[in-house]
Amino acid sequence: QVQLVESGGGLVQAGGSLRLSCAASGRTFSTYNIGWFRQAPGKDREFVAAIDWSGRRTYYTDSVRGRFTGSRDNAKNTMYLQMNSLKPEDTAVYYCAVMNGGWGKQLEADFSSWGQGTQVTVSS
Repeated sequence: QVQLVESGGGLVQAGGSLRLSCAASGRTFSTYNIGWFRQAPGKDREFVAAIDWSGRRTYYTDSVRGRFTGSRDNAKNTMYLQMNSLKPEDTAVYYCAVMNGGWGKQLEADFSSWGQGTQVTVSS
């Protein structure tokens, strides 16, 4: 079973950028579609982005499309989420997880092997 570890979070001013990493253990990482979620204080965890096993297909929630970009380096067993033009409302704990079943999932229940999360705080 793959294990995921997120990193790269931090404190940034509005308009700034961060790049999150999701590092995986296990030799089968390159076969998994991966999703990013986030959870703000007092709110449910929500879908942010997904990238397929090859890195060639991605999709995003409307609030981040055009600002966030997912990529991956399977040789390094790592997926990335480049976050630009950050807003205070992007403040949350960000998680990566493995997408179960076919492509196109966005519900939390369709993902597994969650990482521990990394905190992103955007100040105004």
